[in-house]
Amino acid sequence: MGARAAGALRAALALGLLAAARPGPAPREAELFLEKYGYLGKPGTGTHSPAEFTEAVRDFQWVTHLPLSGVLDPPTLHQMALPRCGTADGERRRAPRRRRATQHGGRWYKRHLTYRVVNWPPYLPQHEVRLAVRAAFQLWSNVSSLLFWEAQHGPADIRLTFFHGDHNDGLGNAFDGPGGALAHAFFPRRGEAHFDSAERWSLRRGKGRNLFIVVAHEVGHTLGLEHSPVKRALMSPYYKKLGKDFVLSWDDILAIQNLYGKPSKGLATQLPGKVFTDFQDWSTDLYGGDQQQRSLSAYYCHSFFDAITSDADHNLYIFKGSHYWVVSGSGNASDPQPLHTRWPGLPAGIDACAWSQLTSRFYFFKGGRCWCYTGSSLEPGFPSKCSSRGLPRHPDTALYFQQLRRLVLFKGSKYFVVSEESLSLEPYYPRSLRDWQGLPPGTAGALTHKHGSIYFFRDDQFWQFDHLKLQVVASGKWATQLPWMGCWDANAGQVLF
Repeated sequence: MGARAAGALRAALALGLLAAARPGPAPREAELFLEKYGYLGKPGTGTHSPAEFTEAVRDFQWVTHLPLSGVLDPPTLHQMALPRCGTADGERRRAPRRRRATQHGGRWYKRHLTYRVVNWPPYLPQHEVRLAVRAAFQLWSNVSSLLFWEAQHGPADIRLTFFHGDHNDGLGNAFDGPGGALAHAFFPRRGEAHFDSAERWSLRRGKGRNLFIVVAHEVGHTLGLEHSPVKRALMSPYYKKLGKDFVLSWDDILAIQNLYGKPSKGLATQLPGKVFTDFQDWSTDLYGGDQQQRSLSAYYCHSFFDAITSDADHNLYIFKGSHYWVVSGSGNASDPQPLHTRWPGLPAGIDACAWSQLTSRFYFFKGGRCWCYTGSSLEPGFPSKCSSRGLPRHPDTALYFQQLRRLVLFKGSKYFVVSEESLSLEPYYPRSLRDWQGLPPGTAGALTHKHGSIYFFRDDQFWQFDHLKLQVVASGKWATQLPWMGCWDANAGQVLF
């Protein structure tokens, strides 16, 4: 090695430009990084003194739990190069804890907020993305007084959008493909979160970038939360990994409750992160012991489910991911059972299901396909591409409607009446959901109760529909108000979660 090369190498080592694990940014790039994320004031403010730069590095090291050297050493450069949230970290000083309510946009002055996924990441099923987004919002509503509703069309308080490259947020916020800044969000009351569409997003464990955890983090920003200095907090600028611990840390919970207060019942509900690692499947070994097994049996009570129906004996079938529960007429829920043991060949994450009172068959719908089973036997000719016969893709809800002796599929603001014999659309349909007076769009399932009423479900809500009056006559929370849903422990006299 020549003297000039050796001198250059010594200079590089002295400046800390050789990262231990992977290349990091050069000093000018590091300065731009510290500007962008709020450690050196606003971007483009000009040259900074060595003392300001050193203090900014120390602040960054404090937030990322590195030794406070103030030097661009290899661990610091390595940390700067990791994928992270593109929202600025805000003013950070190693001082007593302060409230993490953002100074930029304050908070929402209402407790019921709507959200909308404007477009979709490539290669991921829309149905599964919607489940992940819904779960991300529910994380925050479970520990605060906030309630969220999805608006599939039109305006919404919070909008989630996937962009590629520059998207009119300024060149500093342009997305750069896989790695780097994965997403950024705006504080209330702009209510927007932007995601890099070129990122390798995934909803499976161990594959790609976990979209659920990134959405949950950015939603925190849209609610008014800044980044947290707590290492395992969801609102840490570097996205946490999902494991056995809860997704939200106590720092996250205290921050959101400082803004919006506690849940109406005063109890925060959480599930371990492992539950959310796969939105098409989940493991039954999440819990151990009798108390935990009872919680697992009532797992669907904690959140939403994919579909629901009932049979001639008034047993409920509740579907979530690759499992289902049977709830007897007395309200006792079974342990979760794998779908494939009862209905071989049925995929996980179904969109809708209906049991026919006419033929005693189960009909399942997912995407543009449908399945028909008599008992556990798949009928000849299935699965079939039902969308080619006029049925909607990804229906919200399926129901056997006794008064018409037909299947009815619901999708958004329309409903479709379907001949069971041919599984084709009847003439003059679809029609407007206004025919079902008081029923909201986007329900997740429906069933006919043994007393004659039809119950529709969405998120944690139910609507009781009178088939004679053709209107909704009651609504409420299904887990706490409908004992026959299997979420109420009659012996203990309390809800199972």
